[in-house]
Amino acid sequence: MISRKRLTFAGAATVALATVALTGCSASGSTDGSTDAAQADPTSLTLALVPSQDQGALVDTAKPLTDMLTKALGIPVTGVVSKDYQAAVEAMGAGQAQIGFLPSLQLWQASDMYGASVVLQTERNGNITYPAQFMTNNPDKYCDDKPVERDGKLFCNGADALKGPAGLDSISKIKDGVKVAMLGPGSPAGYIYPVLALQEAGIDTDNDISALPVTANDASVLAVYNGDAEVGFSFWDARDIVKSDKPDVGQKVVVFALSDEIPNDGVALTKDLSPALQDKITKALEDYSNTPEGSKELTAIYSITKLAPADPGSLDVVARAADKLGLK
Repeated sequence: MISRKRLTFAGAATVALATVALTGCSASGSTDGSTDAAQADPTSLTLALVPSQDQGALVDTAKPLTDMLTKALGIPVTGVVSKDYQAAVEAMGAGQAQIGFLPSLQLWQASDMYGASVVLQTERNGNITYPAQFMTNNPDKYCDDKPVERDGKLFCNGADALKGPAGLDSISKIKDGVKVAMLGPGSPAGYIYPVLALQEAGIDTDNDISALPVTANDASVLAVYNGDAEVGFSFWDARDIVKSDKPDVGQKVVVFALSDEIPNDGVALTKDLSPALQDKITKALEDYSNTPEGSKELTAIYSITKLAPADPGSLDVVARAADKLGLK
C-alpha cells in the first residue's frame, strides 16, 4: 500500500543538487509582525525530481534546468532528488518543494491530495503516452518468435512496434519463483502497470514470483543485464540510459512485452504559488523545451523532447490502475 503519511524529504537518503533548506523562504509578513492576509510568493524555489535513473547522474544533468529557471524567474531555484517517487509528492504537500517533475500517478496525487496545479506534460518523440516494458535475459523462454533488432536493440512478440499493449500472452510464463526486478509501488511503469498485467494474466504476484526491489529504471535494466533477475520492469526504453556504459545492453536485454499505454509524466506546481508566478514558471519551462538547448537538456534528464500544456483528466486512467492494486 502507498502510505499517505507525510515523509521527510531532507536527510541522508535525499541527494541534493546543492545544500538547501527544503522549507524554503517564508512569506513576507507585515511590518508589525503579523502575517499578511495574502502571502507573498517565496523568494526562492525548490524543484523536486524523482529518481528514474541513477541519482548521481540526475544531479549532474539537472543543474542547467535550475540555472535556466533561476535566470528566467529572477529568484534562486534549487533542485533536489527525492529518495523515492512518493517523497516528492509529500514534499510538495509539506511546502518543502514548489515545483515537481513527477510521473503520472504522482501528478494525480499532488493534485488530488494537495491541490497542486498540473501545468505541463511531456512529449517524447511526438508521443504523449508510453508503455511499460517487460525485459529478459532469457529470450528462449519468453519469446514466441525470433527477436528482431530495431535501433540496435532486440524485441520479440511484436514489441518492436513500440506501442502497447504487445506480447502480453507471454507474461504468463513469469511464475514458479522467477526473480523479477521492479521499482516501488509508486512507479506506473516500474510497478503498477506490469503488476496489474501479471495479475490479470492469473499470476499471483505475492507468491508466484520473487521480487527484486530496485530504486530506478536503469537499475532494473542492469539487474536483468547482470543476471540478478530473469525479468525486469521499466519504462520504454530504459535500456538507452545504460547504453553508454553497457554498449551491448540492447542485445543481452530483450524486450518481450509492453503494457497498456501510460500517460506521460509532467510538471506540477504547489497551490501556494500565485497564479502569476505559476504562469511564469510554466511559460519558462515550455519555452525552454522548444529550444535546441532546452530539448537536449530535458532529454538528458528524463528523455523529454518537449513540454506541452497538460490535460489533467488524462491522469485518471493511472489513478484507476493504482486503485485496482489498492495503492491509492
